[in-house]
Amino acid sequence: MPIAVYILGLSIFCLGTTEFMISGLLPLLAQEFAVSIPKAALLVSGFAVAVAIGGPPLTLASLRTSQKAALISLLILFTIGQTLGALAPTYAILMVARITTALSVGAFFGIGAVVAVNLAGTEKHGKAIAVMFGGLTVANIVGVPLGAFVGQHWGWRASFWIVAVLACVSLVGVIAFVPGSARSSTVDVMAELRPLRRPAMWSALATTALSQAALFAVYSYIAPILTSVAGFSPGAVPPILVLFGLGTFAGSYIGGHFADRHLSLNLYIGLTMLAVVFALFPIALLSKVTAIAIVFAFGIAAFAINPALQTQVMRVATEAPTVASTVNISAFNIGNTLGPWFGGITISAGYGYTSPAILAVVLAFASAIAAVVTAKLRQAHHGSNTGMSN
Repeated sequence: MPIAVYILGLSIFCLGTTEFMISGLLPLLAQEFAVSIPKAALLVSGFAVAVAIGGPPLTLASLRTSQKAALISLLILFTIGQTLGALAPTYAILMVARITTALSVGAFFGIGAVVAVNLAGTEKHGKAIAVMFGGLTVANIVGVPLGAFVGQHWGWRASFWIVAVLACVSLVGVIAFVPGSARSSTVDVMAELRPLRRPAMWSALATTALSQAALFAVYSYIAPILTSVAGFSPGAVPPILVLFGLGTFAGSYIGGHFADRHLSLNLYIGLTMLAVVFALFPIALLSKVTAIAIVFAFGIAAFAINPALQTQVMRVATEAPTVASTVNISAFNIGNTLGPWFGGITISAGYGYTSPAILAVVLAFASAIAAVVTAKLRQAHHGSNTGMSN
């Protein structure tokens, strides 16, 4: 795998750490700016909404430049936002900083995914996507817990500064190792948007959004699930989350290995496994040993599908994958936003902390149905030769 793909993975590590580490810093931020925890949590949902909305327009704006220039510009924008966040004197300015960094995330994921698969070659598309999403996995294993640790010991601003420095390292890496790519000044924007007119694209995006809604309906409440239901102490939660992160690493590796040759099968099996894991959650939480095991299995199932989700969209939009890839990142973040909301509704209704897992079973199966529909529509559009590649 070319070193440039790993540089892109490092960049995604920075972006992913920034997106998720804020959850571990909420009490510190609420105290710093004298706001409630729910208001501080808007820094999380605001980020996700900005990614979903901002990614496609920025990607369209970058079509007349080289992909390398676009990646460099997006990393500079991210670094500016991250620096502004570290210096933010008020909650409002921190929100502006979060939105600024978020705007670069969707476009960077989308453009970076296209660059990665082009560098890796036709036979290694899924593995290249897995390396990029591996950066997101490592963010969950290392970045998020480390951000919380640094915030508790040296202040939340230190966490922001560390990510800003790593973003600068990524920027140097992109400049040095990502090859330049010519981009015609006569790019047909309508051609890039054409895949969005296909039903297969919208069912693929639904697959992504529903799967992520299922994931985050449960993951968003994993701490109270472990303490209030499984009976763990609060101090046991971070190590268990590290175990979840290790599961995501294993899942990304497995998914990347199978996404190239068995794309649809990867999704069918992966989403079914995810539904089964959620169905077992209430039972597994009766024992601490099985609770730990189910969290690890959750990590594997949740991330085994990610390379296939991105690859599926890029195959639907083979001739114009850049905007479609970015729109899929928007779908990821729509799921990230809706999942906690759906889970919160069931908890607020009095059904308990295990109720999001039951809801997630339905969402995961709905995602699997959308994946089946996508495969059928894609076969119908591309013909029997494409159908054989499933």
